[in-house]
Amino acid sequence: MITRHFIDVSTGSNRRRVHYRKAGKGPPLLMVHQSPRSSKEYEALMEKWSEHFTCIAPDTPGFGQSDPLPGHPEITEYADATIEFLDALGIERCAAYGFHSGGIILVTAVKRHPTRITTLAVGGYAIWTPEEMALFSDRYLPEFHPSDYGEHLTWLWSRILEQSWFFPWFATDDTHRLSVANDDPKRVDAIVREMLDAGNAYQAGYGAVLRAPRDIPAIDADVPPCLISAYDGDPLQEHIDRLGDMPASWAAQKVTTPEEHQAVSLSHLLATDTVTIDNFPDAGDEGFVEIRIDDFHGLIHWRGDRGADRLALHAPSYAATGNQPAGQIAIDLPGHGLSDNWAAAVPVSWAAWQGVINAIADALDTKTILYPSLPNGEPDRLYPDLSPDRFGNYLNMAWQIVRARHMFAPWYMVDADHALAFDEKHLEPENLATDHLALMNGHSARQYHIALQSRQKED
Repeated sequence: MITRHFIDVSTGSNRRRVHYRKAGKGPPLLMVHQSPRSSKEYEALMEKWSEHFTCIAPDTPGFGQSDPLPGHPEITEYADATIEFLDALGIERCAAYGFHSGGIILVTAVKRHPTRITTLAVGGYAIWTPEEMALFSDRYLPEFHPSDYGEHLTWLWSRILEQSWFFPWFATDDTHRLSVANDDPKRVDAIVREMLDAGNAYQAGYGAVLRAPRDIPAIDADVPPCLISAYDGDPLQEHIDRLGDMPASWAAQKVTTPEEHQAVSLSHLLATDTVTIDNFPDAGDEGFVEIRIDDFHGLIHWRGDRGADRLALHAPSYAATGNQPAGQIAIDLPGHGLSDNWAAAVPVSWAAWQGVINAIADALDTKTILYPSLPNGEPDRLYPDLSPDRFGNYLNMAWQIVRARHMFAPWYMVDADHALAFDEKHLEPENLATDHLALMNGHSARQYHIALQSRQKED
């Protein structure tokens, strides 16, 4: 099973929170994702490689659920932040794998901290020409901020969709067309959600990678072994020919498929021994608990006072956010926020939900449960289907809902009789963006609402 964790990492006087995924047993394998993704992109690979390694995949600073680095960091600071993450976990040395920009971060880390990595595998290493760097300019990484009426969502959908059509994504001509174009809403949605998590912090992390010097260690450098490979259709495959002379323990090869890339990478990583480490620390005020009962098996996100007596439940389509009052711990219920969804059909009976809540309360050792108020309205209308569609309309639908529900109750009854008094600050785009993510992550909101209704009737 892949578990999820938070840990606090110190950079000088600055303390930042890092979210990471972990799976398997054996020698530690650090897995650094590409930009603007998160460690979630490695879930399938972690399941494959967990029989050989303890796979550890952090969200790099500013991506996923990890705090950004302060100021205007460059690639060396992202490399050092990776080593600081290992320090926080108590890992002296480990194997490492990175794809695209994850590989850039790790190669930089190897050059700066060669004794910390035992062996490295990289998927695609970019060596840009001056002409290519000039083409990227400022257009590749524009500012990304939420807008009042959701205009940023239309841009985001098109940008992520078409980055599989052209590289760079804005160079819409035959010269820059890719052979791996797709219009799969689920694939696009996965990256869209990660961009929404990162916000404008994506610009810092992605920009540092693009500006990074593309210097392979000198042929006589004392560095751990490394394999760089890239498959057909990867825009960085042609960069294999640009790598030039490398240390004797380094190699590069072109392969045909992503599966072949993973196979040669694993074979390379297994060729070097790394010491096994068993225990890793966690943050004390946020994390995940595994719940395993008849109706539900998965991870539940919590935040607050770990020794609290009160367990606070959110309303349907919301999530646990912000600092919790002393003596209180908040959770994301199944199918909400950062928690796992129900594996089978989402129940509408309160007994099933109460069973999960009781199991969570036992796991967190809380005694008092604080139940939410039930929103006004009909569940089928309050929570429409927000499944990804080919044109990204679901993103704008969700944005309009979170705006309207600050002004009307229920949000779909737009008239004077249903108008709400509201604080204008709640309509600031940054606040709406938080609500928007919570609504889109509320996969089981309708069923939770119906279950709450049945609880009220029982009371």
